[in-house]
Amino acid sequence: MNKDSKIYIAGHKGLVGSSILRKLEREGFTNIIYRTSGELDLTDQAAVLSFFKREKPEYVFLAAARVGGIYANNTYPAEFIYRNIMIETNIIHSAYLSGSEKLLFLGSSCIYPRLCPQPIKEEYLLTGPLEPTNEAYAIAKIAGLEMCRFYKRQYGRSFISAMPTNLYGINDNFDLEKSHVLPAIIRKMHLGKAIGQDDWKTVRKDLDKNPVEGIDGKADSQKIISILSKYGIGEEVTLWGTGKPRREFMYVDDLADALLFLMNNYDGESHVNIGTGEDLEIGETARLIAGAVGFKGNIVHDLDKPDGTPRKLLDVSLLRNCGWTFKTGLEEGIRKTYEWYINRD
Repeated sequence: MNKDSKIYIAGHKGLVGSSILRKLEREGFTNIIYRTSGELDLTDQAAVLSFFKREKPEYVFLAAARVGGIYANNTYPAEFIYRNIMIETNIIHSAYLSGSEKLLFLGSSCIYPRLCPQPIKEEYLLTGPLEPTNEAYAIAKIAGLEMCRFYKRQYGRSFISAMPTNLYGINDNFDLEKSHVLPAIIRKMHLGKAIGQDDWKTVRKDLDKNPVEGIDGKADSQKIISILSKYGIGEEVTLWGTGKPRREFMYVDDLADALLFLMNNYDGESHVNIGTGEDLEIGETARLIAGAVGFKGNIVHDLDKPDGTPRKLLDVSLLRNCGWTFKTGLEEGIRKTYEWYINRD
């Protein structure tokens, strides 16, 4: 890409899209376009095609998606599969029809089988059953990945795919029902710390920025405690499952760096795993977060809740062989994320 190449970021306000935008701006790219969901409904085929034919972006980062953790995936599976398939289908096909030079599709490591051999190689795709708790999302992402592969094969278009590991960082989703595990634990411990210190100014400031159903400005401390306890938040924090599943986490700004690298240097048909190649137990991750947040309370586990996939560690040999490795360690990334969370506007 040249610095004046016309680049479209789909999903520029999300965790990944906003990081891509920051990265491109830091690198001096000057012709970046994007639209909010209010300006362009990505599930509307006609609207998306009209946008592409009018703007004719040369490069496309497809980071728009309906995302969430185990609770959200279990509760809204129809919404997850419908919205994600519509978004990716409309954008990929419109990029083809409008002559985009290159497109990079963002998938997720949940596309791989639940009991996949570890670490997970790209070739393990479609070799076994998916994890039931995020099956709808995974199927949608597999469809997008395969669509890019077949458009490349049939039409000769440079449409590539990247499969990031579990992500976290600036602009993450901290909603108590819809967030992924790491930001959810950060917020739980932040609120738990404040409740334990009887710091209601901090609690109310957090709830003002991230509302929780049933809590408004008139709610007293007892009502707040009662409602937050349903989410496992109090002087002790409750986590779903045993805490034994192992997860690999990547700071989102490292992902953006990897995506720009792939856009400039990779044109293979295989999707590319993006991760750190390192993992640890959820329980260990929770203790790292407690240290960063300053949470001194107990961490307990709700064994009636599912663990999800036992382990997800990506084999990142292909990316490393291309010449890229991650830079931000987990402790540093958690600290940066928490600092952003408590200081955000």
